[in-house]
Amino acid sequence: MKTSPRWRQAVVWLHIVSSVTWMSQAAGLMVLMVVALTSPGRAPAATSMAEELDSVVLAPMANVAIFTGLLLAGATAWGYFRHWWVLTKFVLTLVQFYGGIFLLSPRLHDVAAGTAAVTWFQVAGTALMASALAFQAWLSVTKPWKKTPWSPAAKPLTAPTWVFVAGIGAATMDVIAGILLGFPMPAFELIMLIVLLAFERRQRRRRARRPSARSPRSAPAASHPTA
Repeated sequence: MKTSPRWRQAVVWLHIVSSVTWMSQAAGLMVLMVVALTSPGRAPAATSMAEELDSVVLAPMANVAIFTGLLLAGATAWGYFRHWWVLTKFVLTLVQFYGGIFLLSPRLHDVAAGTAAVTWFQVAGTALMASALAFQAWLSVTKPWKKTPWSPAAKPLTAPTWVFVAGIGAATMDVIAGILLGFPMPAFELIMLIVLLAFERRQRRRRARRPSARSPRSAPAASHPTA
């Protein structure tokens, strides 16, 4: 199964664009929270705009950035647990993602609705999110540190072209569905990740059954001397 470099590079490009958008929107939310704190007269407009940016732009791009990052790790030789810098990005991504879902977004919704006041918690949270994304960008460029102890001896193979094509299609369909529904829902991306994990497991089993080298031919048995 051959892999088209163009489709793999397209996924890399989509990952970079969505990650930069996620980081810039986090920085934008930080600025709007500072405006709401320092200018009470502009607080309603700032918090309302922050909620729109969070639900319409930041959340969908965060989903795409996370999905494409997982896709590139699982569908290429980098793997999920072979390199410390990839594993660090994975952990930071999970912390940011669930922190945004359960801490920042609900609080931001309450602030925009007028049921809660803006605090420095929102400023600190959005600043940490933008800083963590900038640090992850540095990790992607420099690729520091060595391999993890769980790195397999055999280098994983790159997935075939259809995996990258399907990944771009899943991300596009989820963004369109989110626009139509009014809220992000990464359904196709989750299905694609399940398919990728199943494909990777099948490939590992196939490689495990494949002999690493041909067994040497058995030497012909020596003839017994006649009496």
